[in-house]
Amino acid sequence: MKLRSSFCRLAVGLLVASAAIVVPETAAYSAAFPAARTKPRDYPIPSLGCLRPNQLPIGQTLEQTITSGGNERHYLLHLPEGSRPGRPTPVVMAFHGRKGNGHDIEAFSGIDALPAIAVYPIGMPGEANEPAWQSAPYAAPVDDVQFVSDLLDHLQHTLCVNPHRIYATGKSNGGGFTALLACQLPHRIAAFATVAGAFYPGTTVGCSTSPPVPYLDFHGTADPTIEYNGGTSHGQPIPALPDWMAAWAAHNRCTTTSNTVIGTDVTEFAWQGCADNSPVKHYRIEGAGHTWPGELVDSGPGSATHTISATDVMWTFFRKHPLGLT
Repeated sequence: MKLRSSFCRLAVGLLVASAAIVVPETAAYSAAFPAARTKPRDYPIPSLGCLRPNQLPIGQTLEQTITSGGNERHYLLHLPEGSRPGRPTPVVMAFHGRKGNGHDIEAFSGIDALPAIAVYPIGMPGEANEPAWQSAPYAAPVDDVQFVSDLLDHLQHTLCVNPHRIYATGKSNGGGFTALLACQLPHRIAAFATVAGAFYPGTTVGCSTSPPVPYLDFHGTADPTIEYNGGTSHGQPIPALPDWMAAWAAHNRCTTTSNTVIGTDVTEFAWQGCADNSPVKHYRIEGAGHTWPGELVDSGPGSATHTISATDVMWTFFRKHPLGLT
């Protein structure tokens, strides 16, 4: 098994021309990534739960708790139809946005329908007593990366998890936290997908020394909450999506780009030739708001495309990228 290798920090610029994303030769965007401060378990471990009979109902969503960092932490768990004792099963963790409760992203995403253990962690109350995730200025001062590591330990101790097929996604603040996990748990989680991500400066902690990872992103051009062309949110800078994606392409040492128009409102930008079989993809959704593509119920302000389903696209992407197997 080949583990992802570390990389030297790169900076890259990005030009938008002729409706295509192009990475120029000279760097116009520089990501000054700070070093990581926490040391959670960042390596695959055996799933001892494969040796235990499953005691949980299949096809139902249950609220569960663990203790992490001295706090009682909550999460929702849904075992897929067709689960069998002793059969290693993928895990998809989905992180809600600010003010979310897990049930919301479960409802609009349809992740429960995937052939995977669906896990919806719940953030600790932060500013205004609203649940949120580490990396945002309004989040509680807790170590959510450690919580995710502890949660995975617990899941693998009690359930039959495929340790090479653990994936993470999230929307808004949950998308920003997913990006942080891509930098801090790259040897534990196989691939990452962000939707309408709130990429505060805290989402890049540890990226300067983290290895390439498969990374997928969706964002609407009319997002009223996290603007596609960047700006500020809660007093902190938010990068333009072209710059954010260019930084990830540089991070993964990608060499070529392409774009494909899908329907009337979706353009897929893809970077190939990336190190460690870690491609980068971005779906630009024309006119879409702060929403989940293919939403099953309302997912946020503004319109949502049904040209693609973010859940279906990311599952196809995830399946192609198990951890450590290139």
